[in-house]
Amino acid sequence: MIEDLAELVSAESPSSDPAATAVSAAVVAQLGARLLGSPPQRAGAHLVWSHGPTRVLLLGHHDTVWPVGTLAHWPFQVDGDRATGPGCFDMKAGLVQLFHALATLRSLDGVSVVVSADEEIGSPTSRTLIEHYARTAHAALVCEPSADGALKVARKGAARYHLAITGRAAHAGLAPAAGANAGVELAHQVLAITGLGRGETTVTPTMLTAGTSENSVPAAARVAIDVRSFDDAELTRVHQAVHRLRPAVDGTSLAVRGGVHRPAMPASTAGAALHRLAVEVAEGLGLPAPAAVAVGGASDGNLTAHLGVPTLDGLGPVGGNAHAAGEWVDLRAMPDRAALLAALVARLLGNGG
Repeated sequence: MIEDLAELVSAESPSSDPAATAVSAAVVAQLGARLLGSPPQRAGAHLVWSHGPTRVLLLGHHDTVWPVGTLAHWPFQVDGDRATGPGCFDMKAGLVQLFHALATLRSLDGVSVVVSADEEIGSPTSRTLIEHYARTAHAALVCEPSADGALKVARKGAARYHLAITGRAAHAGLAPAAGANAGVELAHQVLAITGLGRGETTVTPTMLTAGTSENSVPAAARVAIDVRSFDDAELTRVHQAVHRLRPAVDGTSLAVRGGVHRPAMPASTAGAALHRLAVEVAEGLGLPAPAAVAVGGASDGNLTAHLGVPTLDGLGPVGGNAHAAGEWVDLRAMPDRAALLAALVARLLGNGG
């Protein structure tokens, strides 16, 4: 499993780099074919293994947030019981566990696996594929990273917006009043955007830019907006509020694009039942019972849950520092997590242990 993880991490795969994800997809396809006994169907850099009508759907992704070249200064390394490297925790170790788990089962009839290449940017091209295989599924198991071993039964939904501000340039020394300062308008909008958050619903201005030179009134500015909520009604409220934003500086104008790309995955009776089954399976294997948590990050599990498919997330590795320097995987936990996943799939298929 460590050797397979090293190979996957060594194939850099930033979501927005088609050449890189194509190479990564080939590495994942080879791993899956070796362990599952058949090559995947390909949809660009997305991979599917389907064994008859879907009863249990397993989801993962091979794209990461790390740009090509990261390995040059941060290669895959093993230090005792820890492995580190870009994308090892989110979520290449989850893919290794997924394939090794399924390789232990007597039959894969009814199992479909979708490994996407654009999850980190909201699954714009893989969503239709995921939803296609989810529609007949009795359960969806998502091999995203765990929360320190806990399984994820609820996730916030997510929306992304880009607010573009158009002003009017002028010389900052000779005629500043002749301009319409897009940077000042940006400041007004950032405060207005921040004020849209409420309770557990967060509205966060993230990337901001303004101006082109130090001695000019900025003619343009923009801000990216990240919205998260456990409540779809809240996502709708914020969506409407973002589109109602109006300029405060004379001579400026606003343009908004974006929207909800992940519906909320609320805790549900169906998801809770899957967690109880996972606890029962873990105890049968002599493993600690995994806790259940709700988290702010979104995943493709939001998509399956939105379709009404019982969904259990966080079945991937134990580790930490997702999306951050030094992300790591607990190697000791990988066989146990794979065993838990294998036994859970077998129970859901009715194939025994």
